Order: sequence, then structure tokens, then C-alpha cells
Amino acid sequence: MELFKTTSAAGHEQVLFCHDQASGLKAIIAIHDSRLGAAMGATRLWPYESEAAALTDALRLSRGMTYKAACANIPMGGGKAVIIAKPEEKTCELLQAYGRFIERLNGRFITGQDINLTPQDVRQINRETQYVVGTQEKSGGPAPVTAIGVLLGMKAAAKYRFGSDSLKGLKVAVQGLGNVGQHLCEWLYKNDAKLFVSDINQAKVSKLARLYGATAVEPEEIYGLDVDIFAPCAMGAILNSQTIPMIKAGIIAGSANNQLEDEQLHGEMLTAKDILYCPDYVINSGGLINVYHELIGYNEKKAISHVHSIYDTLLELFNKANTTGMTTHEASKQLAEERIIKTQQAQMLVSA
Repeated sequence: MELFKTTSAAGHEQVLFCHDQASGLKAIIAIHDSRLGAAMGATRLWPYESEAAALTDALRLSRGMTYKAACANIPMGGGKAVIIAKPEEKTCELLQAYGRFIERLNGRFITGQDINLTPQDVRQINRETQYVVGTQEKSGGPAPVTAIGVLLGMKAAAKYRFGSDSLKGLKVAVQGLGNVGQHLCEWLYKNDAKLFVSDINQAKVSKLARLYGATAVEPEEIYGLDVDIFAPCAMGAILNSQTIPMIKAGIIAGSANNQLEDEQLHGEMLTAKDILYCPDYVINSGGLINVYHELIGYNEKKAISHVHSIYDTLLELFNKANTTGMTTHEASKQLAEERIIKTQQAQMLVSA
């Protein structure tokens, strides 16, 4: 891998490789764009098959955070971090060592909770750095609010595709029952949707089937279900040349990051199949919005009101894609870049 070529291709400003021998920490912090403010992005702990795979994930996720912040009208930059480890290898010493690396950046990167990290883990990181959000003592983890945003995104998609934003009676297939996926299932149950659920952890599937009357589905069967909405809530790159031909849902709306394996090719494949795709960094921005409000002085009512803007942003994107012939992913990227430029110009006028 040509490191400088790889990192500069998507416009990254800085990539840091962090290693602490005593704790065994191996982490990568990717700062994509800080034009509008400090780079913000949660930290993911995952047993990547290679360091190159970890770097690729950090680069794609951090770029997505830039666009996520812009589409959510948050004056922050985009960043992301990954810790290369198995969940059982997570220790207080490792998390605190990671926190010291964050602290050395002096606020250039602000982080929080992602896959395989809990609010308690964030508290351990917080022992060594002030540049964290989502601790239990503040607004809590981002998962519940992310799920609310995804629900709102589904409602917007249903409104655009079916003429009503009611989810009552709609069949929804949820892939991945992590923190966000489980909260989303609860909301869908409360909105009278018919649930189909899948996860590699059978205990989670059984739990959701019992709680919400969901139909359990094998992981390899979730793509081909005859449902109205497919909700990817696990890992990324699951919309690809193998899975898209199987999808029967008219709407894709889920919380997973980097859902399109190839943004151009697979975005066009979804459009060709007349599948309405909710761009991931728009529909899953609820958690980011919530922790941003933590930074500026948390008020739950204001934070949730801001999260509701996801509904209107997606309707705007659907209409933009329809009138221009773009994919919804292209429309969301263009919207993000327009908002970054507009905010930059406003900042320049204020400082002039």
C-alpha cells in the first residue's frame, strides 16, 4: 500500500499511527477535514484482518464523518479512529493509553463510542483526555439517538416512496442487532412495523423475536426477503455486486457506515433497480448531532429537535436526485460540499 497516495486520494489532512507497547495498543486516527472545526468521530474497536484493512476503514469512515457533519449542519470537521484488537483484549490500560494519544492532539480530534466500546469504556478514555463525548455523566452513548434518526429517515423514505410516513404494517428487515439495531427494533415495534431480524449472535435474534414478535432470519437470507425496507445496521460494504441483485426491498435505510462497497458503481446499481437509498452519513447522523450538543451545552429537547432535521434533509436529497438524475449518494455528497463552502464563506466574513 502506498500510504501517502492512499491517504491523500480522499483529501485526508493527517493520519496518526498510535502504538503503546505496555498495553498492546495499536490504533489509527484519521483526520479528514478540519476546515469547519475540530475533527469529530467515534472510535471503533475491531479485530481487523490486517493493518491495511484497518487503515482503509479509518479513511472511509473519517471522510464520511466530514460529510455527515456538513449534512447535519454541524460546524465540525470529520475524523475517525480504529483500535485493532479483539473485544476480549480490551483493558483499562489499553483504553487509557489511547486516551493519552487523543490528549496529545490538543483538541484537534474529539472522539466517542463506536462498535465494541461502551459508555464505561469512554469513561476510561476520559481519564486521560478531555476530548471525548458520550460519557455516562453527560449525554450518554449515541446509539439511542442514532436509532431515532434512522427511524425518522425511514419515515421520510416512506413518505417519498409510498405517500405516507406511517410505518404501520410495513415489513422491515433489520440486519445487525447491536446497540443501534436493538433500539431501532424497539422503535419500529412501537410504530407497528412488521419486523424481520438477523444477526450472527443468535441470542440477540432470539431476544428480539421474543420482545417484539420479530421473525428470525438467517444472515445469508436477509437480503432476499420480500420486504418494504431493508435496514443495514452492521458493518459496511454490504451493498455490493453480490447482494444488490438479491434485494427486493424498495427502500434501504439503516445505520451502518459505508454501506456501498463502491460508491459510484453500487449507487448506480440501486438506482437502476429503483431502490430508494438513504445515504448512510445522512440517516445515521443522530448520534453525532447528540454529542455535538453535548459540546455546546447539552439540552435534550434542542438535540432531539436537531435530529428531526434528518427527515427534511432526506426529502431534499430524494427530490434533488430525482430532478438531476444523480444517485442519492451523489446528491448527499454535493449537498455536504455546498454546505462546507457556504459555512467557510460565512466564517471568513465574520473574521474579516
